[in-house]
Amino acid sequence: MTELSALPTVGQYELSHLRALEAEAVHIIREVAAELERPVLLFSGGKDSIVMLHLATKAFRPGRLPFPVMHVDTGHNFEEVIATRDRLVDEYGVRLVVARVQDDIDAGRVVDTGPSRNPLQTVTLLRGIAEGRFDAAFGGARRDEEKARAKERVFSLRDEFGQWNPKAQRPEVWNLYNSRHRRGEHMRVFPLSNWTEYDIWAYIGAEQIRLPEIYYAHTRPVFRRDGMLLAVHPYLSPGPDEQVFETSVRFRTVGDVTCTGCVESTAATVEEVIAETAVSRLTERGATRADDRISDAGMEDRKREGYF
Repeated sequence: MTELSALPTVGQYELSHLRALEAEAVHIIREVAAELERPVLLFSGGKDSIVMLHLATKAFRPGRLPFPVMHVDTGHNFEEVIATRDRLVDEYGVRLVVARVQDDIDAGRVVDTGPSRNPLQTVTLLRGIAEGRFDAAFGGARRDEEKARAKERVFSLRDEFGQWNPKAQRPEVWNLYNSRHRRGEHMRVFPLSNWTEYDIWAYIGAEQIRLPEIYYAHTRPVFRRDGMLLAVHPYLSPGPDEQVFETSVRFRTVGDVTCTGCVESTAATVEEVIAETAVSRLTERGATRADDRISDAGMEDRKREGYF
C-alpha cells in the first residue's frame, strides 16, 4: 500500500470512541421511541441517569422528550442528589413521576425492616411501571458494573410479573433489537450497556455535564463499616464501636444513603476524577455499594425478582 492510498478518502469520517458510544445510545433510545408505545426513563439524579437523560434529549432535539422520567424514591436520599434531580427536570422541561417506597410501606405491600430500603425498591418499581402502563423502562446499568449486569442484553424482556430470566434473553446480532412482547410484559432497555465508568466520566467532561457536588472531593464526617466508608447522615448513624472522623471523600455512585459508601479522594474536578478512574481496579458498585455484597449471586437474584 502506498502512502497516498493509506490516506482517508474524500468524505471519509471516523467517529471517536466516545462519539461512537453516543451514537449507539442515541440509536437505542430512538429505536425504543419508535417501536414501543409508553417508555419511561428511570432517573435518580445520579451520574449514569444524568448522562442517559442528556443523551435522550440529544436524540430528539430540538423537540421535547417524548416520554417522562421516573424516580424510584426510597426516601433515604442525599439532599444534593434530589436537588440536582429537580433542577434538571426543570431545565429539560420533562415530566417527573416519583414512585415512593414509603407509599408501599404505608399500604402494607412491603415491610421496612431497615436499615436499607434498597431491597424494597423492586415492589415500588413494578408498581410504578404498572400504574403508568409503561411498556419499556430505560435503565442506566452498564455491563462493567457487576457480573449479573454483564449478562444483560440491551433490550431485556421482563415477564408479566416483572421478572428476568437470563436464559430467555434474545440474541442481538448486528445491533438488531427485538422489542416484541405480550400484554403485561415489558422491556428494560440499557443504552449505556457498552460504556465503562471511565467512558461516563470522559463524556461528562466532553459535554460539560453538571453533577451533584458529592461526586467530587469534599470533606465530611464518615465512619468505617465492613471495609466501606459511610457518611454520617440523619438516616445512617455509626454504632458504638464505629469511630467518626473527617476526611476528604467523593462518591463514585449514589443511591440509598444507608448502603452507599464513598472513597477517600482529593479529585475535585472532572479531569482529576478521570485520572483517578483510569487507575482504579475496583468497580464503583463493588467498592461502594453494600447492597451488592449480600452474596455472589445477590444482584442476579434481585434482577430475577424484578430489580433494575
